Amino acid sequence: MQTTQRTPAVMAWLGYAGTLPFLGLAAAMWAVPGWQSWLHPALLEYGALILSFVGALHAGMAIAGLAQEQPALQARMHAWSVVPCLLGWLALLLPVNWGTALLVLGFAAHWAQDWRLARRTGLPRGYLGLRARLSLIACLSLAAAALAVPLVYGAA
Repeated sequence: MQTTQRTPAVMAWLGYAGTLPFLGLAAAMWAVPGWQSWLHPALLEYGALILSFVGALHAGMAIAGLAQEQPALQARMHAWSVVPCLLGWLALLLPVNWGTALLVLGFAAHWAQDWRLARRTGLPRGYLGLRARLSLIACLSLAAAALAVPLVYGAA
């Protein structure tokens, strides 16, 4: 993997700020009895939005010419960029716990795509690590919320 410039600090700050709804809603699932029927879908909806956003990153990078000398890779970046959006939409149609599981798989799959892209292009140094940390926070928050329902509230 060839790296170019350093990941801008503002990108990291904004990325971590974007984890606040994940962390806050997941914590509230454990701490606020009686609100899980609102909190869990709210977390699921936020997760679907963010998964769509990270998918769009690949389209943006392709449009910006990240892989302009590799047309097949650029085409795959465009094609992949819609997959997270479709997964997020499908997650919203499923029962909440199934949708939550699909989002976790979607974030993991997208991180794998980021890793594959980083191996073949000059992504900024630190991008892949930042994406890994943000994806991990999203996945752990979604999993914690899903566990809160049966463990705290005694219902699935």
